[in-house]
Amino acid sequence: MDRSNIEKIAHSNEDKILLAKVWDKVNNGMQRGIPAHTCFLSPRELEMSRYLFGTAEGLVCFGGYPDAERKMLCFLPDYLDESWLMREDAPVVSLRATFYEGDTPSHRDFLGSLMGSGIGRETVGDICVGKGHCDFFVTEEIAPYLLQNFTNAGRTKFRLERISLTDVIIPQPEVRIIKETLASLRLDGVVASGFRISRSLATQAICSGKVAVDGLPWEKPDKTVAEGAKISLRGSGKMKLEKVNGQTKKGRISVEIHRYV
Repeated sequence: MDRSNIEKIAHSNEDKILLAKVWDKVNNGMQRGIPAHTCFLSPRELEMSRYLFGTAEGLVCFGGYPDAERKMLCFLPDYLDESWLMREDAPVVSLRATFYEGDTPSHRDFLGSLMGSGIGRETVGDICVGKGHCDFFVTEEIAPYLLQNFTNAGRTKFRLERISLTDVIIPQPEVRIIKETLASLRLDGVVASGFRISRSLATQAICSGKVAVDGLPWEKPDKTVAEGAKISLRGSGKMKLEKVNGQTKKGRISVEIHRYV
């Protein structure tokens, strides 16, 4: 665990600034033996931050629910366990916007309105839009401001309230199930099958940095994809290599891919 590793991990000046902030917040908590946390991080930012601290004890990733995409990196001293993160005085707050069920505001509507209210993206975690309601996660510092000032998403008016993290409703994503047999689990082959594009187009997208696996950009088409990996293709959405079922009689690999729609 060494602050000088920031130079090795960062890919840009923005990465250096982010990692320096992460180091200062988390390391301060470690040195003082008190809880500490970052802002909400993207999967890529979280991976870099975890790498920065290596195998340090007491680090937990938390975004309000187990499968959250945007999470905080939290340090919990040995006198606290992870249940502390579910308490009302913990760093992640859940808010619920309730609106007329006939309205259909999207994730983009809520995110755009939140950013338009003057807060930073790093203060907002996942946004879970359902029928007649939207549960989303924010930092404890910004929650009071939003409860007083955040009243609409696009043209949709709503009532905003704070709710317990245990009461959050996470909508099940709609998926298209794709069953294929592949010669290998190379990234280019998985991307081509899941997004229904040619192998050459998949290779071009990967080499140009448009493909990320579990939030991190992969630019090598021949890298092997593991079962459970989530893959995004810029402009085309996301998918998950849900199952690797083994080899067929012809020596190919049977897989199940879930394409989010």
